[in-house]
Amino acid sequence: MKISIRFYNDREVRAIWDEEHSKWWFSVLDIIGVLNNQDDYQKNRNYWKYLKNKLKKENAELVSVTNQLKLTAPDGKQRLSDTLDFNGVIRLAKAFPNTKAARFVEWFTNSDETIDGKSKSKAYALFGSNLIDNIEVGTVKGLQQIHAYLFGGLYDFAGQIRSVNLAKGGFQFAMVQYLPQTLSSIEQMPEDTFEQIVDKYVEMNIAHPFREGNGRSTRIWLDLILKKRLKKCIDWSLINKKEYLSAMQLSVVNASNIKNLLQSGLTDKINDRETFMKGIDYSYYYEQEE
Repeated sequence: MKISIRFYNDREVRAIWDEEHSKWWFSVLDIIGVLNNQDDYQKNRNYWKYLKNKLKKENAELVSVTNQLKLTAPDGKQRLSDTLDFNGVIRLAKAFPNTKAARFVEWFTNSDETIDGKSKSKAYALFGSNLIDNIEVGTVKGLQQIHAYLFGGLYDFAGQIRSVNLAKGGFQFAMVQYLPQTLSSIEQMPEDTFEQIVDKYVEMNIAHPFREGNGRSTRIWLDLILKKRLKKCIDWSLINKKEYLSAMQLSVVNASNIKNLLQSGLTDKINDRETFMKGIDYSYYYEQEE
């Protein structure tokens, strides 16, 4: 099954892909949590129970179009959960008695039409494509292949090394005139141990070879190196966003924090679809503005 996790105000909205009907089913409890600004799983269950009974008495169609599918509960077990398709989610949000629903509906209906939304759909497809087995691992060309796949048709510079200088938060990435030499040096870095691989990843992040989409591309690039060399990858759903961004910022002078953080997320589930899909969701989540 394809598992998708979308983030709204730093809260997860889980979804499962229905291959037969070609559509996503979204967790009702996650939608309830978002609209009530509530993280307590049991409180969200109780509210849905109350709302469902109320809607049944009103003969609302919403209850009849819910579908029960297995989702991972907070205790880690797979449990049958109420889900709604796209139209059902819109109806549920509009039935809510608070003002948060309108902004949620706008986000929900437009989130897949952004460049990030379209690129993320491409990233999902990468797992099942032949391309992922043909990407050069640990090379600049391999990173360009990933970037071109994710952003082809979205950016006219997809897969192309940048020709402009870039800075972020007062930090200057590798200067354009030195970029080819810098990338060549990074490509030659060893990748036999976890520490060496992360060092190579950090240096590629500092080089920042593309105008946009560096983080999303290099995280896949990192996982492919780990998969080839160590038979491991990162379960990005275990890596806290703020801790990751802080550790990456610090890695310019000291990479120990990012090494420890990524080490905590290492898994041997290198061929697991759900791990890959969740990894894509979290990777794109890291890039969302606060």
